[in-house]
Amino acid sequence: MNSVIISNTLRFILLLLLQVLLLNNINFMGYINPYLYVLFLILYPFNGNQTLFLLLSFLLGLGVDVFEDSGGINAAACLVVAYIRPVLLRFSFGVSYDYQTIKFSSTQPGSRISYIAIMVFVHHFVLFLLEFFNFAHFLLLLKKTLFSGLFTIILVFLTLALFNGKKR
Repeated sequence: MNSVIISNTLRFILLLLLQVLLLNNINFMGYINPYLYVLFLILYPFNGNQTLFLLLSFLLGLGVDVFEDSGGINAAACLVVAYIRPVLLRFSFGVSYDYQTIKFSSTQPGSRISYIAIMVFVHHFVLFLLEFFNFAHFLLLLKKTLFSGLFTIILVFLTLALFNGKKR
């Protein structure tokens, strides 16, 4: 149990620092930004305390907002994703999630891909919707969501491969 708490604490701190010190400075073609900090939301233990998860999600998003001076949009996007996460887990992993018998690294690749993709795209859509706060720019909203989402998904899978590869 203590190792789970330590690993989640380290993951929280490292992803927050990586996001605010390095990744927030990346901006490809004006609309592609990586948001790797969503990896914390993706990897939080499935059977963890939901209230604590909502609080940590809010603090993670708020931490990014403080450094980005973005007025709370990251905190709101993180909270939305954290709140709907049980539904997304049930959708992606089915009965295995209901009985708390899943381990992320041993799940089917299709389930893992759908879970990560939906989490990232929901996060990004809410984030950019709040950033624009105007449906007049709906195509730009979709464009930023799609391209930043794809880039983030690639980074998430590269990060998972990098750190899961060491355990084998």
